[in-house]
This record gives sequence, structure tokens and C-alpha cells, in this order.
Amino acid sequence: MDGRSFSCETAAGTLAWINSIAGFLRSYKWLTDAHLVNFFQDRLWEEMDHEWLDCLRDEPVESLLRIPSGFVKGNWPVSLQEFVATARSLALPRERKNWQTALAFNFQPLDSVLSQGMNMKKKHEVEILSAVIKTIADDIGARTVIDVGAGQGYLAQVLSFQCKLPVVALDASPHHGTVTSSRAARIRKHYLSQAQKLNGSRNLNVPKTVTCNVLSSNVLTSFSATLCEEVDTLVENSGNDHGILSHKTSQKNASTSRHESMNPSLLLAGLHACGNLSVNMLRTFLDCEEVKAVVSIGCCYNLLSEEQSTGDEQQCGFPLSHGVKSSGLILGKNARDLACQSAERWASLTSEVACQNFDVHAFRAAFQVALYKHHPDIVERSLSIGRQGKALRRRQLGKALQSQLILRREGVSDATDIASLNKDKDFECAKVEEVKEHFEQEHANELRGRCKQSAHESDSHSIYRNNRYPLFEDFCNSGLSRLGLGPSNIDVYSIWREALPYCELIGPYWSLRAALGPLVETLILLDRLLFLQEQGSSVNAMLFPLFDPIISPRNMAIIVQKANGGR
Repeated sequence: MDGRSFSCETAAGTLAWINSIAGFLRSYKWLTDAHLVNFFQDRLWEEMDHEWLDCLRDEPVESLLRIPSGFVKGNWPVSLQEFVATARSLALPRERKNWQTALAFNFQPLDSVLSQGMNMKKKHEVEILSAVIKTIADDIGARTVIDVGAGQGYLAQVLSFQCKLPVVALDASPHHGTVTSSRAARIRKHYLSQAQKLNGSRNLNVPKTVTCNVLSSNVLTSFSATLCEEVDTLVENSGNDHGILSHKTSQKNASTSRHESMNPSLLLAGLHACGNLSVNMLRTFLDCEEVKAVVSIGCCYNLLSEEQSTGDEQQCGFPLSHGVKSSGLILGKNARDLACQSAERWASLTSEVACQNFDVHAFRAAFQVALYKHHPDIVERSLSIGRQGKALRRRQLGKALQSQLILRREGVSDATDIASLNKDKDFECAKVEEVKEHFEQEHANELRGRCKQSAHESDSHSIYRNNRYPLFEDFCNSGLSRLGLGPSNIDVYSIWREALPYCELIGPYWSLRAALGPLVETLILLDRLLFLQEQGSSVNAMLFPLFDPIISPRNMAIIVQKANGGR
């Protein structure tokens, strides 16, 4: 059956979808369990269908980038086409729908004061999510919105100042609380100053910041249950309306009677609440009478705990639902890492950026071989060496993505059109310089330039051959230094020569493995949805893609209300 024909409108439909995904993933567990850092050491390519690799090793990089999005060619092996098509068909559609029409939310752009300091991604997310939260909060008559994992408070401040909602910004970091409060104070001062100039007054809600480490749903449930009673006390502790509060969980019974006039309705909101935090929000929704709705976009699936690893069924992050638990499926950390991939982003990137990504993977995997040979004790530890490559790659990918989005918005097709933008007064000078810098670096960067490959080249190793060894040598020296090993007599050249013939297989292998990423994320999200649906008619839950997946890859929102929660 075509996975796109599955429905998650009922628990039975969601479970059928989950079972199809679980069956498919079991067939490729060897691929989801793999770690690319061990590509050379464990000769991972030998587990892959050789016909698939022989076919893909000659494909241009642009084709490899599109495989996770479901791209296939008619001349590929039928089994390969079926693998890619099935993986894509079983994954949740990520294309953003017309949420304003479908969900009847009123969208209001952010002004320059509230959006100050936000990048394009954050502004896109906050504008949309605040409109969704505002509508649902009004529907349930929410007394307070709790922004769970508030970070620096961008969402909380928009909900307070623009949406006029009482907000508590909850985060484990005292530093984030300080940043949130300081920024809110500056925003409040600006709006009050503007109101005075107009000889008027302005009623301003300021988010209250609370430092609380939500290690379990019990903590969040207790906090939510007592907030309705104690919010006034919490505010008074700060001496002003935007101070940082340190909340200690009250042991009061959550079932304590309250007057109806208090209207103890809470809404939990989470914009990319990491790992188990998103799961704890859903458990709190069910356990706490005062919480009437949740709007949650999760992220960082790699930080989820699994029942197998925690031994605590009540607090594990996956699985949640009885349906998935009964299947016995275990994902593991590598598979959960894979769920954090973004098929849409990779498909939108250039071949130069992709080649650099594959280069970093090759360097890191070859360096792993060096560690196994010369420092096997180090391998058993939790290594952070890979982060140097990841950090570099994130910066470069983020910059390239930002430039591409700007160009797409302005209708610019190539670098030669950049000069004409200088004459366009509507195009911001800072962005012109950013785009120019991006293209200048692309053409000047020798590493990227060497990645370009003609489809007619006879030497399939050419993209890895030219001057790759000096770059790998630098990578190894930096890695050894990070590990505190200093200079070494490792024969780096021999290791690179042994790895070189198989470097060309990293791109195809990575692309096929990445094709399973959206499927693993779908399974995690459907498990959360089924967990809510298993509660019966007492809750109304849905999954909805709110954001542009290229701008914000984790774009699937779980929106849930108690059936009697609306007014």
C-alpha cells in the first residue's frame, strides 16, 4: 500500500501506519544502526547492495542530495527505486499547508522591536506559532501560557507584548532567564516611551521568567498545578514584573478545590523543546487538570531516552503509546540521530556544499581508523572530535542556506545578478554584502572548487584525489590536539591511501541512510499522536506542518486540547 494513503485521524489508522513503518525499518536496521564515523573501520559499504552502490557512485552529487526527498531515476535498479519510494511514501508529508485557512488562525507580522535579534528562521517560527497559540489560548480561556524550554524568550515576549497573553517563560538555564528578562525590560521601555510620546497609555504584559529543570513530567505537572494558585506569590518574589524566579516544586495536592472564578486554564507551549521535554509536556497535559491544551514542536530526538536504556517505562521518551510498545521496536541512538536530518534542506543545497559535507565525513571516518590503530583506549570514550567538523559544516550550511533563501525571495538566479541588486533600494545593503561574500567564498574556496565534477569524467576518484591528503593531515593534527594527544608518529598518509578508493562511496551510502531519517521522525511523531489518541474521546489531537521545512526542518506541530477545554 502507498504510505501516503495512510491516515492518522483515528487511533486505528495511526497504528496501521506505525506498523507499516516498523516493518520497513526492521528490514534496514543494519542501516539505521550504522554510524558513519565507522565507515572505513567497519567497511560499512559491504553491507549495502553492491548493485545500488555501483549505480549511485556515478551519479552527480545533485542526484544524491535529492534521494532523501524521494528522487529516483528510471535506469536505477528496481529494488533501489522501491526502497527510496517506499521510504518517502511512509513518511509524513512535510510540505507546509495553508494553516491560516485550515486552522482559522489570524497571522500578525512581528514589528521591528519584537523581531530585533531574531534570525530569519526564528522570526518565521515565532510569527506563525504565536498566532496558533493565541487562537487556542483564547478558545480555552487560558489564564496563563507556559513557554516550556523558553530559551532566550523570543516566543514568550511575542505572546506577552503582541498577543496580550500572561506568560511564564520556563527554562533550566538561569542565564536564559536573565537574557529573557533583560530583553523584555528593553521592549517594555520602548513601548512605554512610544505611548508617552502619543500622550497615551499602554497596557503591557511582561513574561515572568522561572528557572526550573524539568527532569520528569512529575515536576512539570506539579509546577502547572500550583501555578494557578501561586503565580501572584511567584511574581512578588522578584520585586518587579520581569524578575527571575527560582521555583521549588510544591507538594500540594493537584486536586485541591478552586473557585470557578479563578478559571485555572493553562496552555503549555514548546518551540523545539528538546528531547524528553516535549514528551513531558504531553504527559503533563494528561496528568494535570489545569492544563487544557498543548502546542508543541519537538526536536533533538537524539536526546530522547528509550525504555531499554532507562529501565523506567513511566519516564522514557520513546515509545509512549501502547501500540508501539507492543511492537517491541527499539530505535537506538544512531537511528534517533538520523531522525534529526532534513531532506528538504539537503535537496536545496549546492553540490559544492554537499561535497564538503562528504569530505568531512570521510576525514572523520579515516581519523577513526587512526584512533583504532594507535589509541584504541580513546575510542571507548565519548569523543567530541567530530564536533569540529560538525560545527564547521553547520556554519557553512547555515550561511549557504541563508543566501539561497534571500536569492530565491529576490528572484536572483546566479552570482552575476548580484551587482544589479545594489541598485535596488528595497534590498537591504547588509544582505547584499552577505550574498556577495557567499559567492566570493564559494568561488575562492579551493576545497569546494575541487569538489566540482563533470558527469563525463573518466576518473571516478577525481573529486577526492587533488590535495585531499594535506587537508586530512590538518584534520588529524587538530583532532589529536583536541584529544590532548599532541604530536604523533601516526602514518597518516598510509591511512588516507587505504581509505581513498572507498571515499567515493560515502556520498551514496550517506544519501541512502538519510532517506530513512524522515521515516524515523515520522515514527516518533506518530507514537506521540497515538499516545494521545489512546486516551479516547477525552482529547482532540492532531499533527500539522506549520513551518516551511527548508527554513525550519522540525516543522511538525502536535496540537492537542481536552475535549471539554474550549469555551
